Amino acid sequence: MISVAGIRGIVGESLTPDIVTRYAAAFGTWLGGGLVILGTDSRPSRDIVKQAAVAGLTAVGCDVQDLRIAATPTIQLWVEKTQAARGGIALTASHNPVEWNALKLFDRNGFFLDAEQGLAVQDIFQKETPFIFPPTIVGGIGKVGTYQALDDPNRLHIDAILECSMIRADMIRDRRFKVAVDAVGGAGGPLVVRLLDALGCQVFPIDCEPTGQFRRNPEPLPEALSELCREVTTQDADIGFALDPDGDRLAVVDNTGKPVGEEYSVVAAADFVLRKRPGPVVVNLSTTQAVEDIAANYGVPVYRSLVGESHVAKEMARVNAVIGGEGNGGVMFPEIHIARDAAVGIALILQSLAEGGQTSSELFSTFPQYVMLKERILLPEGAAPGILSELRVRWTGVDVDTRDGLKCRMPHGWIQIRPSNTEPILRVFAEAASSEQAHEYLENSLALIRSIMSQQAL
Repeated sequence: MISVAGIRGIVGESLTPDIVTRYAAAFGTWLGGGLVILGTDSRPSRDIVKQAAVAGLTAVGCDVQDLRIAATPTIQLWVEKTQAARGGIALTASHNPVEWNALKLFDRNGFFLDAEQGLAVQDIFQKETPFIFPPTIVGGIGKVGTYQALDDPNRLHIDAILECSMIRADMIRDRRFKVAVDAVGGAGGPLVVRLLDALGCQVFPIDCEPTGQFRRNPEPLPEALSELCREVTTQDADIGFALDPDGDRLAVVDNTGKPVGEEYSVVAAADFVLRKRPGPVVVNLSTTQAVEDIAANYGVPVYRSLVGESHVAKEMARVNAVIGGEGNGGVMFPEIHIARDAAVGIALILQSLAEGGQTSSELFSTFPQYVMLKERILLPEGAAPGILSELRVRWTGVDVDTRDGLKCRMPHGWIQIRPSNTEPILRVFAEAASSEQAHEYLENSLALIRSIMSQQAL
């Protein structure tokens, strides 16, 4: 699957070393050579994919600095802070199952490529198929890029958080929080455990070593967090945090062992930041209405972007947002960097708890309460446009936003149906103030989609 952010697939099937090499070379060609920051998540395929990517980059004259296993936001921060860096690549398929891998591409600011940039890389990739090494390299002359592996990539990331004006490490340390963490064996575990140690927390780790063995669904949805919930209650912890494999998404379990939902990571971060620094907020079209309610309390505007970090980041930069993110648990705080960052989200939430003197269940109970349900439907190739077109015809007389799939405003909530950027599926979201209403919206939408799919199959 090729998108503006990069390329992903099942390793050994759709994503082969040859494709990785060619795509990395296309990216390096688009950069015009120079320094590229590279890192991987913990998947077993990481070394195969990394070696192929390094081959492509160095073949077109790029110098590679390898952060080894590192969270995606760590890689983005290194790109931004390394003055000589022209761009970066995170080798990770994020929340996808372990057999997947991907190349996520960043510009020199540590931002995901936008649509125009991504299409330019794709154009080079297509034109250079099959990939041919430059004649000067084959002949043994000309510039071949260099490779260097770096140690301790997390130090830069932790220092950036501890030096943030919003974070008072001494205040957090005084609370001596007990924190359970489920990092699903991914790249974010060592970073978060080390950050929590620096903040004086007692940590109860679950799969915080980067083994690449995902014992639960790598997407940190409430139904996947039963072990973390038990650990919170068993250890009488103040809060629990769950990550996805590349450490950019954050979900929370409160001190009673209840998952509060990944949507509320952004809500909690926004509430804390706006209390200190009122200003514009940016979230995507799939993020909970609770963000708009919180922003209204502070008299600040909310801007909605398309789904995808690159879209949110671009809009945040445009409106000079003070906080933003995505409802999938992606907290984006510009003072540190405009990137989804679970570690930043953790620090902001702990600071909010330290200043408020509340338990985590008390804090999250103060926010507007909505029920959001998420479902996915596996699609035949190329089916999404026809389904969405038919849905638009049937949704008449209602407020429909067509910027990202279809988002329909309902009397007591909303429904959104959109193709995934990362999987061959249709995502269906329904949100309402009550569980009954949300389920009604979801089931009606699913039934309508399946009816359309059946008719189109005839």
